[in-house]
Amino acid sequence: MLIELRTEKSVSEVAAALQTAVQANHFGVMQVHNLKETMAKKGVAFAHECLIFEVCQPQQAKKVLDANMSISTALPCRISVYEEKGKTVLATLKPSILLSMFDAPQLKAVAQEVEATMVKIMTEAASA
Repeated sequence: MLIELRTEKSVSEVAAALQTAVQANHFGVMQVHNLKETMAKKGVAFAHECLIFEVCQPQQAKKVLDANMSISTALPCRISVYEEKGKTVLATLKPSILLSMFDAPQLKAVAQEVEATMVKIMTEAASA
């Protein structure tokens, strides 16, 4: 259900590499949420670095939404970058698992293609 990669890079190094990898793979970054910063603004002390990247490939998203608009509840794809036990972790939910929750077997190939690209993006960011 979860794809995780670990790296020796810092969260900020991975974040910069992730921006590049997303674009190089024809996806776009729609938003980056900084949980530590957001919680601080709400008066909540949160010691962990955690960035959540919302990423999208518009042509793939259109295929999915044309088939079933309720899948919009699972979009866009997210990649979390956070520190855990001295390592930086990149993690995402498997698109194939998310789409299996909807009655849309015709989208299996799209989900697998998106998933493969997400793994490629994360691998490039972790190792670049």
